[in-house]
Amino acid sequence: MCSESMPSVAENVAQDHARPGAPMPDPTAPKRSAREPVIAVRGVGKLYHVYAKPQDRLKQAIFRWKRKFYKDFWALRQVSFEVHRGEAVAVIGRNGAGKSTLLQIIAGTMTPTEGEVGVRGRVAAMLQLGSGFNPEFTGRENIYLGGAILGITRREMDARFDAIAAFAEIGAFIEQPIKTYSSGMAARLAFAVSFSVDPDVLIVDEILAVGDLGFQHKCIARLRQLRDNGLTMLFVSHSPDAVRSICTKALFLIDGQSVFFGSAEAATNMYLSYIREETNKDAIREQVDLRSPVPFTAHVPGQLRYGTGHVQIEAVGVFDRHGEPCRAFRLKDRIIVEATLRSHIDASDLSVSFLVRDLTGVDLMGTTSFDERAVLPPMRRGQRLKVSFEFENNLRSGNFGVCLAVNRLTSRDYSDVVLFDQVDGCAAFAVMADPDRPVHYKFHQPVSVSWEGPHDAA
Repeated sequence: MCSESMPSVAENVAQDHARPGAPMPDPTAPKRSAREPVIAVRGVGKLYHVYAKPQDRLKQAIFRWKRKFYKDFWALRQVSFEVHRGEAVAVIGRNGAGKSTLLQIIAGTMTPTEGEVGVRGRVAAMLQLGSGFNPEFTGRENIYLGGAILGITRREMDARFDAIAAFAEIGAFIEQPIKTYSSGMAARLAFAVSFSVDPDVLIVDEILAVGDLGFQHKCIARLRQLRDNGLTMLFVSHSPDAVRSICTKALFLIDGQSVFFGSAEAATNMYLSYIREETNKDAIREQVDLRSPVPFTAHVPGQLRYGTGHVQIEAVGVFDRHGEPCRAFRLKDRIIVEATLRSHIDASDLSVSFLVRDLTGVDLMGTTSFDERAVLPPMRRGQRLKVSFEFENNLRSGNFGVCLAVNRLTSRDYSDVVLFDQVDGCAAFAVMADPDRPVHYKFHQPVSVSWEGPHDAA
């Protein structure tokens, strides 16, 4: 061929409790609905008073009823969503969007100015490195301290200590004060303690990026295991791949307000689109010929499309090595992805990029004509240009999507990039399984195998 809700946390958990804004559960009350959320955020807002000068704080204290010496700043405003048992939800947005503030309110370390939050179950929150640790205590002492904070007895922590120390992998430093730890060591210990206490809700704020790559992979694997076992998780990350691979849903914040809550794939696409549009605004501010966007005139199938429209993708095709349209390939087949462009301005310094994405939304491979040092010819207004990418298929069996983009770019650090057009999911193809040559992971990379012997024992 060529071509809402999840069950809530168990009612009988001894540590089940309510956070600010939610009433304490009554053990004599009728059993709650199985569809009741583990986390319920209702109209939450957080207001800060911003003072231009330090002395204005004193003036405000003295003249509080007569004059205002500050400006109101809403870090969050009217944010509402629900999370059910077993869901992993990402909170995404640019720096200053209110992500950390929201997690602190949900964790109970900060009080909202308006609205209410209800959280049911044992909560383990990693909001910053070593949060909850005493820097003067040893790693061992802080393990027991972390357990005590979460209501776990010393006897229980005795039984878990060896597993915690093994996961943290900090060796003899377990007997040293936390203040002597590197940031990576503190992160290891924080994750080890949080993973060991079997929380109902885990809150992680961007600290997954700390530590070596091997430990990050171990943490992600553990997060997936806990999620599959019913853990409810809130997760802040700037890594689209991490969000797509770990989370089922995502909340997208802009300037403290919720603009989308839904599937992680859709939220991540919206976030990336927003980032690129904001980057475009900065890049074209001084370029008069690009200030007025051009409407997209040709329909190209896709999940999401954005850009200035000055150079547009008009058609996309996937072909085999003979140039025939094809939608299914075998291992080692040649795949050709072809894009037809049309320019609505006189354009030069063009770069076309493509990537292949799996069904979970993880970007697997791709490149750009700019990175491949393929210099595309300039285009006059109204001209068309056909650009092709050819590669050997090393992907495992499954279905894959293609994303294409065209940019104007001259700097190797991508500081002057202008995005004209990007279409996500504009083409698709399948890879068929080969029983004689299985691919066990994401893709096959040729590897040589050698050996010596066997030799008779001396």
